[in-house]
Amino acid sequence: MNILSDHSVAAGNDLRTMFAFFQTYRGGGTDDEVVADLTFGNPHEQPLPDLVRALRTHIEPQAVDWFAYKLSEAEPRRVIAEGLRAELGLDFTPDDIAMTLGAYGAITLAFTILLNPGDECIIPVPGWFLYETSLSLVHAKTVKVALSDDNFDLDVAAIEAAITARTRIVVVNTPHNPTGVIYSRERLAELAAMLTRKSAEFGRPIFILSDEPYRRIRFDGAAFTSPAEVYPYTLIDYSFGKVLLAPGLRLGYLAFGPGMPAAVRAMLRAAAEKTQLASGCAFPDSILQYAVKDLETVSIDVPAYQRKRDRLYDALTQWGYQMTKPAGTFYLWGKAPGGDALAFTAAMAERGVYVMPGTLFERPGDFRISLTGSQDMIEASLPAFEALAGMTAR
Repeated sequence: MNILSDHSVAAGNDLRTMFAFFQTYRGGGTDDEVVADLTFGNPHEQPLPDLVRALRTHIEPQAVDWFAYKLSEAEPRRVIAEGLRAELGLDFTPDDIAMTLGAYGAITLAFTILLNPGDECIIPVPGWFLYETSLSLVHAKTVKVALSDDNFDLDVAAIEAAITARTRIVVVNTPHNPTGVIYSRERLAELAAMLTRKSAEFGRPIFILSDEPYRRIRFDGAAFTSPAEVYPYTLIDYSFGKVLLAPGLRLGYLAFGPGMPAAVRAMLRAAAEKTQLASGCAFPDSILQYAVKDLETVSIDVPAYQRKRDRLYDALTQWGYQMTKPAGTFYLWGKAPGGDALAFTAAMAERGVYVMPGTLFERPGDFRISLTGSQDMIEASLPAFEALAGMTAR
């Protein structure tokens, strides 16, 4: 199969189209007329001081092999396993952790070690727009299952209806990008019971890939349950880039649920290391791995993001927008006035405010706001939102 001709590269093409689309409103590439860029989860203020301090500390060599070849190093894996034990109450060991190039690297690694050509992976819609691109690399089939229309909860019956003898993975993203929904323990237990039953029916386990890069960004004291707590055949991907608001630092991990049989975990560990080596030594840089022990407890100011969420949510709903109030992540999701996300985002861009159209998430009537914009950006964007609240279909 020639991946260059595969339709699954469409997500990448859509992203390039979106960049070009916004550039037309930047006057050929300048930022002079930009009031607020609320598209991606990128930083718009200086990095966290503790992040910078950790990097400065660990760039100083402390041994002759400080910059030698590195795989998944023992110390960061130990720190992460201890953190997972404390956070999720599960008996992770350092051997259950594979250090990766962010959550994206962990997702691609999981797909590579679990899927053969023709195997099927169920992903949520709306959902992150690069799952399908990674699945195309292993020539697996993407099966899209819509979340519940009313509240974007997992639709366990719809997932079950989509499962076949070729299903190998169900992706669960909680807290969910783009809606900010956090799935309840009861709903995840329902999913686990169904997958246990279907795995027995087909004579091999169906895995959950729990996509958790926003796990530590939760509002209003919202509780969190990882699928690994209720379903043994779970792998967790995580990124430090979200909680540090430093997505360009490619630091994350893939964790193998300790509820899986020891032999299965051993096979996954071996396959992961071999795959990472074969992928061009796809491990985080040594400096980032050394810094894990310092970065594990560093975080953006989550209450400040909650205040930005409340400011935008309260204003937009007051003006008639239909919004989903996020329990986590740093996004705000809603319906585009007039029902056309592209027309709405174009009209916003004309006013210097950039938001992400739901077309990237296969929801052409919705849009997403990133709360990583500065407070000044949030305030400056409000007149544009108010002016377009009554926008009708063109």
